[in-house]
Amino acid sequence: MSFTNHTMIWVKLGHGIIEVDFKAYSEVENRLIFLSPNQPIKFLSGDLEIAVLEFPAESIQGDKEYRVLFKHLIALGYIDFSEEMQGVFEALLNETPAKILDVSKEQWFWQNPFDAKKEEYTLIFDLKEVIDAHFTEKMSVEQLIANVQTDQYSLQKLVKSRLGLTVKDLAQRKLLIESQKDIAFTDKPIQEVAYDLGFKDPAYFNRFFKQSTQLTPAEFRENFGNNGADEFIQDLLLLIRDNFKSQRSTAYYADKTHSSIHTLSRKVKDKLNMTVGDLIRTEIINSAKLLLTHSSIKNTAFELGFEEANHFSAFFKKYTGQTPSEYLSTKKYNF
Repeated sequence: MSFTNHTMIWVKLGHGIIEVDFKAYSEVENRLIFLSPNQPIKFLSGDLEIAVLEFPAESIQGDKEYRVLFKHLIALGYIDFSEEMQGVFEALLNETPAKILDVSKEQWFWQNPFDAKKEEYTLIFDLKEVIDAHFTEKMSVEQLIANVQTDQYSLQKLVKSRLGLTVKDLAQRKLLIESQKDIAFTDKPIQEVAYDLGFKDPAYFNRFFKQSTQLTPAEFRENFGNNGADEFIQDLLLLIRDNFKSQRSTAYYADKTHSSIHTLSRKVKDKLNMTVGDLIRTEIINSAKLLLTHSSIKNTAFELGFEEANHFSAFFKKYTGQTPSEYLSTKKYNF
C-alpha cells in the first residue's frame, strides 16, 4: 500500500515486521515512520496499534526543514520515542499539521541519526533532491554534485563519512527503488521499465537489478505480487511468537511449516532479506524489552527460556549494544 500525501505513521504498540521500500524492519514499536507520497509500505504482522496522519502538500512546502522527516537516507525515517515523549505526542494528535511536524523535526534533530551539523545535513538533503530529480539521466557523480552549491570533494567526503555510502551508492539506491516500484505496481513489460529508467540495454538492467536484489525483475514481480508468500510469512511469525521461548532452531520451524530447512530459509530470505534466526532473535529482544519494564533481569531471563541471567545479559548486549541495565537506564532518562 501507499499514501497519496506525505504521511506519518506512529507504531504505538505491538511487535512485527514492516516493509518499506521493499526492505523489512522488525524494531518498530514506539517509532514514527515518515513516508513520501506513493512510498510503498507493507504491514507483515497484524498485531500493531498504529496512528496514521496525512499532511497536505502545503504543510511540507512551508518549511524546507521538514524534508528531513520525509527524505531520510538511513533505513526508515525513524524517530524513537521515550515514554515521556509518547505522552507528549499523544496530546499532539489533534493539533495542527505544522505543530506535529515541528515536534517531530525537533526529535529528529535531537536524535541526529547522521551525527551531522545543520549545514552538513542541509547539503546531504540538497544532494538527495538533485538525485530524486535526475536519477534516470545517468548523470556522473560530478554532474550531480555540480547542482549543489559546494565543493565536489568535500560533499563526497561528507556523504561517505556521515552515511557510510558514496554519492554513486545514493543514486543507484534511488534507481533501484524506483525500478522496484515500476515492476511491483505496474504491468509494464520489463523492457519498457528498463527504457523508462534510462537503460538503453534491458539485459544490463536485468543484471543491475539481480545484482542488487538477488532476483530477476520477473522473479521480483512474481514474489511481490504473491499474497500466498505474505500469508506464509505471517503464519511463520505467529508460529515463532508462540514457540520461541523453547524452540530456537530453524529445523523446528521448517518441520512445522512442512518445508525443508533450505526451502524455509530461501522463502524468508527472498521475502524479508532476513534469516529465520534473525526472526527468532527479534522476537526474543522485543519480548525482553517489554518484560524488563515490569520484571527483574533475572526473571526476564528465565521467562524467555535462558538457564542463566548472565547468558541472557550477554545475548541482549550482543544484539542491542546495551546490557539490560543500560537499556533500562536509557529508557528511563531518554527525553
